[in-house]
Formats: sequence, structure tokens, C-alpha cells
Amino acid sequence: MLADIYGVNQIGTHDGSVLGLAIVAIATLAFIVIMPGFFMLQPNQAAAITLFGAYQGTDRTTGLRWTWPWLAKKKVSVRTNNFISDKIKVNDLRGNPVEMAAQIVWRVVDTAQALFDVDDYKQFVRVQVEAAIRTIGSRYPYDDFAHQEVTLRGNHDEVGVELRKELMARLAVAGITVDECGFTHLAYAQEIAGAMLRRQQAQAVVAARQTLVEGAVGMVEMALEQLSAKNVVELDDERRAAMVSNLMVVLCGERDTQPVVNTGTLYQ
Repeated sequence: MLADIYGVNQIGTHDGSVLGLAIVAIATLAFIVIMPGFFMLQPNQAAAITLFGAYQGTDRTTGLRWTWPWLAKKKVSVRTNNFISDKIKVNDLRGNPVEMAAQIVWRVVDTAQALFDVDDYKQFVRVQVEAAIRTIGSRYPYDDFAHQEVTLRGNHDEVGVELRKELMARLAVAGITVDECGFTHLAYAQEIAGAMLRRQQAQAVVAARQTLVEGAVGMVEMALEQLSAKNVVELDDERRAAMVSNLMVVLCGERDTQPVVNTGTLYQ
């Protein structure tokens, strides 16, 4: 620009008009060539550089940058991104419909792959997240009441690790890595949620009853052994059976028992 100003001033003189025209032409040409080569890179931003369609490299240096103007530059953010998927319906290992949603933290690590190996890497992430959720959801049962299998509900950490491995394998082609992932929603689908809730309640009632009966049997056994060991009373088989029946009713009943006083013998 300074050279153009100097050249214009020289054009007005008698002896320097030819020199002024040359200076203006050269300076203007240099301005046109140099200025388009400047570009700016923000922190955590990269620029993929191509020459007539051929990939030449990636510039990750922050600040004001310059390349030859015939080199094309396409900026890519390498910042960390957070994505929460929509709720999708998946059939678990046993065929039960389950609603699932996941949250992942991802970022671009290879700008060339992100730009040139897939058409739209952000849309690619969204599609692959849904596919990975369906794969992991069908690999494990939602719940296991016997606690003998890895389940979606009971093993969040282990299933989350499997989901991250699945996502990293799927997104590697786009030069994307996954830093963190986990499920944000996990539940039975509405059409079977009521039936599964009743099943869980029944399982809980059965487990509680089983624990109660086991405890009651142990208490009755201990009572009979101590009565016999201390010679408190001699019980024949019929009296032992009656005593066991009464103790089991008292210990396992849901309501408070009402004692009946027998003023006669044990058989009347």
C-alpha cells in the first residue's frame, strides 16, 4: 500500500512517471497475491490445507497464519463436543423392548479423516451413536433377577465401557475419539412397563417371604432344641407338631396374633 502511494506520487512528476507506473503495477499485483493467503486460527481450531484437491497437511498453530493463495483452507474445530441422543426403543437380549438414550463427549483428532473420509462428520456421529446404542442394548438383558448375568440396569460401568469401545471402533474412520459416554435414560418401554413392575414386586415379595420363612424355621428349631436340652417340658410328636404350627403362625403372620388360653389339657 505504501508502494502504491509512492508510485502514484511519482506518476505526477515529469521524470518518474514510467517508474511510478511500474511501482504501482508491481505493488498492486503483490497486494492481490499476498492478502488472500492470510487466515486466522482460534484456540483448539485447525485448518486442513489442500492444493487443487490434494491434501497437503493440517495447520494447528493459533494466531494469524499465511499460505500461498492457491492453497485452499478449510477450518475444523477440534474442541470437545457433547451430544445427547434421542430416546430410542431397543430389544434387549431377551427380546424385551427397552427405551435407551446416551450422552457422549467426543472430539476430532484427525482433521483429514473428518473432512475427506466422511461426508458430514457431525451427522456421522449422530447416526453411529444410535447404531452403537442398539448394538449394546441387544447384547445384554435389561435386568436379571437371579443376579448371574451382566445387565443394562445393574452394571452401568461395565456396559458404559462396552459402549465407548463400540463407539470408538465406529468413529475411527472419521478421525473422532470418544472421551466419555454413559446412559442418560434406561427403562422398559411403556407397553410392558406395568407388567414388569408387577413382576419386580412379585419377585420382591417372594424374596421377602423366603427370608422370613428361613428365619422362622431357625427360630422354631432353636426353641425346640433349648426346651429339650433344659428339660423344660417333654413333648411327643403331636405336641411338637402343634408347637411348630403355632410358632410358624406367630412368626410368619402379617398381623398381630391373639393368644387363646387353654384351661384344659393339650388335647381338649
